[in-house]
Amino acid sequence: MKVAIIVFPGTNRERDMRLALKRASGREPAMLFHREAALPQGLDLVVLPGGFSYGDYLRCGAMAAQSPIMRAVVDFAAGGGHVLGVCNGFQIMIEAGLLPGGLLRNATLRFLSMDCRLRVERAATPFTGLWQKGACFRAPMAHGDGNYFADDATLDRLEGEDLVAFRYVDEAGQATEAANRNGSARNIAGILSPNLRVCGLMPHPEDLVDPLMGGIDGLPMFESLAQRFVAA
Repeated sequence: MKVAIIVFPGTNRERDMRLALKRASGREPAMLFHREAALPQGLDLVVLPGGFSYGDYLRCGAMAAQSPIMRAVVDFAAGGGHVLGVCNGFQIMIEAGLLPGGLLRNATLRFLSMDCRLRVERAATPFTGLWQKGACFRAPMAHGDGNYFADDATLDRLEGEDLVAFRYVDEAGQATEAANRNGSARNIAGILSPNLRVCGLMPHPEDLVDPLMGGIDGLPMFESLAQRFVAA
């Protein structure tokens, strides 16, 4: 699996993502700075990791979406490439038009740093291939602007086309209001593109990929990607 991780000023989860991808695939990802104008040839996956690109000025991800490398990332996705965005990476994706909707301030107006539980809503994708539909797992969250929003028509389309990847749930696996700490519409934690090759989510599965981190709940995402590209 050949992967590039994009690093912007203020990115701070690139090393976590590197460890997760290397653990799953055995290969070292390339780190690309945002000023690069082109992606390496032969990539399987581009990853936009978490952090606070450009200090989260304007809107989170808005400045990073204008970086030179993002033109290449958008073209890569348009050509059928696979792209994963986590937390700030998801925000950048939305600002770049790779996925629909917006990410608003948390409903509490407070930064949230805690574990949450996610339910897999769409299995058999490159990002969820080792989970069954309805499987629940733990993932850390750390964001101030993770409140997913879209108009009703967009939300209905995402639901109707089965493009909701993950939903916030409680310990019983139910999508309750209490489990939805940031206030996201319909408890949505992550979504997919129509071709299932672009995925964005707010929580951090890369921070639970080793027992020394407190668990391996997030490892199936990265092993799913590794298996996808080995099979290809």
